[in-house]
Amino acid sequence: MSLALTPEETRLLAGDQGEGMALAMRIITETARLMGAARLVPVVSAHIDGALYHGDSGTLFAEHLVRLGAKLAIPTTLNVGALDLACGAKTRLPPHQHDMAYRMMRAYEAMGCAPTWTCAPYQAGHRPALGSDVAWGESNAVAFCNSVLGARTNRYGDFLDICCAMTARAPYYGLHIPENRRAVFALDCSGLSPALRNSDVFWPVIGTLFGQRAGTDIGVVIGLEGCATEDRLKAFGAAAASAGAVGLFHILGATPEAPDLATVTGGESIPVVPVNAAMLNAARAGLSTTGETAIDAVAIGSPHCSAEELLELDRLIAGRRLARPFYACTGRHAVAELEAAGRRRALEAAGVTLVADTCVVVTPILDGVKGVLMTNSGKFAHYAPGNTGYAVQYGAMAECVESAVSGRLVREERLWS
Repeated sequence: MSLALTPEETRLLAGDQGEGMALAMRIITETARLMGAARLVPVVSAHIDGALYHGDSGTLFAEHLVRLGAKLAIPTTLNVGALDLACGAKTRLPPHQHDMAYRMMRAYEAMGCAPTWTCAPYQAGHRPALGSDVAWGESNAVAFCNSVLGARTNRYGDFLDICCAMTARAPYYGLHIPENRRAVFALDCSGLSPALRNSDVFWPVIGTLFGQRAGTDIGVVIGLEGCATEDRLKAFGAAAASAGAVGLFHILGATPEAPDLATVTGGESIPVVPVNAAMLNAARAGLSTTGETAIDAVAIGSPHCSAEELLELDRLIAGRRLARPFYACTGRHAVAELEAAGRRRALEAAGVTLVADTCVVVTPILDGVKGVLMTNSGKFAHYAPGNTGYAVQYGAMAECVESAVSGRLVREERLWS
């Protein structure tokens, strides 16, 4: 299939607006040809995943764009970097890597990206409209954007994301096409207990199960009407995108493209899989990688904690002192809300380390290189063993707090029985 460009796109590719724009257009058009796209689609916002330091080449590419005079054509937010510039959590990066990570962050800011530095830009006010086309990177952000906001994006990785932001265009394929957004299978949770479905700890588990079933397919979950909150949908999408290649999910009666089964399937008949206790227990067990009951550290906030989750953490600690290091990863916008509520000092006095602009799984913040990390995040549970060297115990936020207070694993099993 040949790629058709508009006269304006042809001029951009030819360099009418400078070498930087021409470079960005070359990258986008070649990607479009590889993906079999017939045309490009205008996009109205971008979220950049490519500003996280993985090596010097990323920094040098960003600085090259700055030297070429790169400017952004659409509102653009930044995913996490490798350094905490807001709260000052210390990283253990060697000096050269620390310097290159800092240079990369500043280069993206110099191009005009909003310094949000969060994997949850939708919590920081960046919320594109239903049906709009955007170019977002970062797996949970893509899943949330498509599913909860109903905007349309594929997963735009390093460094295609910044090129889309510069040109306000993306290849028209995949989830930009309405027909590709229909559900082709369903998980039915209606047979599970109401108490379990309405608990925070359930959502990363059912998200993991969904991702394992989905792979690259689009699915819908039935039986969760009235149970979904924004933080629960965030946790579901992050777990689903970690366990499978999920860029879009539907929750019947909760997400905007799934008001009813006929709408979300396009009227087609699809297989419906009833979810039972054995399936949930297997998914839940897979989120823990050790049987050790001693806890060395706790980390929450992948995706970044919302201000509401930080206030809930404060309520659960209830003025006690934590016996184990406790890291709460969040965005600088949520830290500002926590300060406005007058609760930041109380959390830090209890022993919580607030980590903003980054997280403990993508940059070395945790003390030591091994131990047992407890988390309430399905995404942390998936990536922490490989990225940090820590084994993982999964549990609810309340269980994480009680385990951090006692230094040993605390779990409440009644919900799962």
